[in-house]
Amino acid sequence: MTYTLYHGEDLIIDKSEIQMVLADGTVYGGAQKKKPKVSMKAVDQKHVPVLYKKSEIVDRCNEMTLKYKDFSVVFRAYDEGVAYRFISHATEPFKVMNELAEFNFAQEWNCWVPYVHSRTKTDVGRFWSSFENTYNYLPVSKWDSKELVFLPFMADGPNGKKIVITEADLMNYPGMLLCNTDGDSKIENIFAPVPKTVKQGGHNELQMVVQEYEDYIAEFDSGCSFPWRVITISENDAQMTDNDMVWKLATPADPAKDWSWVKPGKVAWDWWNAWNLYGVDFHAGINNDTYKYYIDFASKNGIEYVILDEGWAVNKKADLFQVIPEIDLQMLADYAAERNVGLILWAGYWAFDRDMEKVCEHYSKMGIKGFKVDFMDRDDQYMVDFHRRAAEMCAKYNMMVDFHGTYKPTGLHRTYPNVVNYEGVHGLEQMKWDTPETDQVTYDVTIPFIRMVAGPFDYTQGAMRNATKRNYRPVNTEAMSQGTRCRQLAEFVIFDSPFSMLCDSPSNYMSEPECTRFIAEIPEIWDETKALDGKVSDYVVMARRSGETWYVGAMTDWTARDMEVDLSFLPAGNYQIEIFQDGINADRAARDYKRTVSDFTPGKVNIHMAPGGGWVAIITKK
Repeated sequence: MTYTLYHGEDLIIDKSEIQMVLADGTVYGGAQKKKPKVSMKAVDQKHVPVLYKKSEIVDRCNEMTLKYKDFSVVFRAYDEGVAYRFISHATEPFKVMNELAEFNFAQEWNCWVPYVHSRTKTDVGRFWSSFENTYNYLPVSKWDSKELVFLPFMADGPNGKKIVITEADLMNYPGMLLCNTDGDSKIENIFAPVPKTVKQGGHNELQMVVQEYEDYIAEFDSGCSFPWRVITISENDAQMTDNDMVWKLATPADPAKDWSWVKPGKVAWDWWNAWNLYGVDFHAGINNDTYKYYIDFASKNGIEYVILDEGWAVNKKADLFQVIPEIDLQMLADYAAERNVGLILWAGYWAFDRDMEKVCEHYSKMGIKGFKVDFMDRDDQYMVDFHRRAAEMCAKYNMMVDFHGTYKPTGLHRTYPNVVNYEGVHGLEQMKWDTPETDQVTYDVTIPFIRMVAGPFDYTQGAMRNATKRNYRPVNTEAMSQGTRCRQLAEFVIFDSPFSMLCDSPSNYMSEPECTRFIAEIPEIWDETKALDGKVSDYVVMARRSGETWYVGAMTDWTARDMEVDLSFLPAGNYQIEIFQDGINADRAARDYKRTVSDFTPGKVNIHMAPGGGWVAIITKK
């Protein structure tokens, strides 16, 4: 079976093959004896998300289903892209040997390519990855044939259009990776096979490391729906920062279940700042006094959660019931609850998986609000299903879950709204150790157009130690960001992150009360999102609304920019605008900023951003 994709008059994907091969020789999408039953329908509905960047989603598309004896193929065409999926009609167990999904680009376009940063280069180890890397901008034919590429990825298209390829509704099936082995304009997929043998190991003995794979990629007891293959298309760069296709294509949450207990929020985070407190009368570290200090800071500033990251459980035991003697979790949970703060616990994947229900039941009774589960570092069938099982189990005990050390989101956060965030991003944690050659500033103005198409990300912004390009150095225990202070503030508006980790030390935040107050006031979910302007890897400008208040954020690359931002879309009326902008010396001292408050009438506003800079505003009705 082949498809061709046009956008208007522009050819995007030339004739490309799709099929699935089963162990018994059945080929979904191969030559069939009978013609399919073809059905068409128009989808036009509205959804009210439990947790999202909009309070209402318009879901409008045309759908075509080709139904054969053994399988169906469903195609959907939206204004913002297309998608297809296979559906199996099997009534008996079966195995999928492989799936072919070709993307034969019509021309030799340039792409933003995130190579898989494998733990090892062996045939087994090539699928062991944290799905974190920066982008290479190069023609399709120049992809490294020996490297795999993770999703989402972006390609230039005709007439200024952009194309992003990803997947949605990934359930009990391996995640899709891409490769180009022929050195032409055709991209093909590849999947991690089903693990045959695994061994405990990896980071602090918290992972199950694959030793050997089966010769097939998935197995099932009966028929099922496979993931959507998604191709999003925008007429300009900015449109791609506000794309809802992955969410629309995901399985809806159970409408009969009460999700009102799911609470987004900001999280005072300990690990990035290495528990570095100052001006206190106790030794800072992984102990009760330190976390009481974090809790007091969160309570005072309206920050909803505090996380206990790696270190609260005994190291290298993969046992979440072995708590170090310096920590009294029940006391801390009670102390936090008295101050209207919730506690989140970090958990290595295997420690969580091996005792999942006992862990959830035990810590929910203690008052713990959720888990940050880390170091999955795989997307084979078992690991993908682990994410669903973890979300389901946490939901059973009214607990939230943040998936760190994992692949990109594919819509599970719609199916289980207690999935409040994902990593799958080259986040700010990299600045603890990456060399000055790593260009995080350019990456920051690239991911809103690519990675954010898939869904939210746990980037962990909010650094108070900020560095210009020439001043940045990796300092693991007192980390800094690349770019200006205002850039860090703008990231809270631009980045989709319902569960935002404030990366810096409470001591540093308390020394910067203006910035801390501003961060604390920014919502985590929104009623409306508008893509205002942007160019991939150069700059981005977005506006978001919560109630009647608008938040506007802008970021640039290492090029200083003077821009005119059109805010005339705001309803007529009189407003107050609070602005944080790069200070006059932000090109020398990146922490330099200027705050202004003034009356505002909807219209155009001129902004200036220093190299690596940002601009952010809160606009409220008077």
